[in-house]
Amino acid sequence: MRIFLMALFAAFTIRSASAHDTWVETNTNVVRTGDSITIDLKLGNHGNDHRDFKLASKVDAQYCTLNVHAPDGTSYDLKQRLIDTGYTPAEGFWRARFVGNRPGLYLVEHTADQVMSYAPVRSVKSGKTCFVLSDKLDAVPESNPGFDKVFGHALEIVPRTNPVTPMGPGKEIAIEVLFRGKPLVGSKVSFIPEGRSLKEGFDEQYERTTDEQGSASFEPREATSYLIVAHQSDESAAGTGFKSTKYSATLTVIVPAICPCCRE
Repeated sequence: MRIFLMALFAAFTIRSASAHDTWVETNTNVVRTGDSITIDLKLGNHGNDHRDFKLASKVDAQYCTLNVHAPDGTSYDLKQRLIDTGYTPAEGFWRARFVGNRPGLYLVEHTADQVMSYAPVRSVKSGKTCFVLSDKLDAVPESNPGFDKVFGHALEIVPRTNPVTPMGPGKEIAIEVLFRGKPLVGSKVSFIPEGRSLKEGFDEQYERTTDEQGSASFEPREATSYLIVAHQSDESAAGTGFKSTKYSATLTVIVPAICPCCRE
């Protein structure tokens, strides 16, 4: 019985681990110029076929990158600033603090690339989020370019509308999914509100399929954080220690109740 239970636990762990995604999120989407912002690197949404917003263990930081790209083109490596919020290696998530001194849009960009220890599969991940620095929080500029920068990730979600300004319930979130630099057609994209789990199969309310340009859009109706997720597999992408490759890409968007620039 003990051996059976151990095998059952191992199988459950493998199934759960194989479905992990990573994402980056901030504590706010608008901060005063010169003030600090919190940036979290998380691992989770392992249940319901990648369609919830729950934590699961902690990503191995040695296989990751975490950078902030400023409006002037300067990039900041946050990996050495990471703080472990967990009590044990499998608990919590990674956290870093960043202070920007120029107003404008900042883009947080993350990658992970690792051959899984539980299966001969390579896992390649990317994640993004954006925030804006403004000299005055009660007068945030509407125009903040730079959100649509393409980094060349294997699988990448590129915002096609600004995910910070303007933003609020009823404001469309438009994205494009790129796979190896080209639009990915017919890919399922999930727009997951924090605190909700999408229904089994295809959730028409929160999921879309990319068109012939690799594009999809979603109109949020509630003020909360949204985790946007896309996946792709390549059974022919084999190499040393792995027989196939699985790709995931995420984009985190904070939808405020009141738009930061138009105050509506």
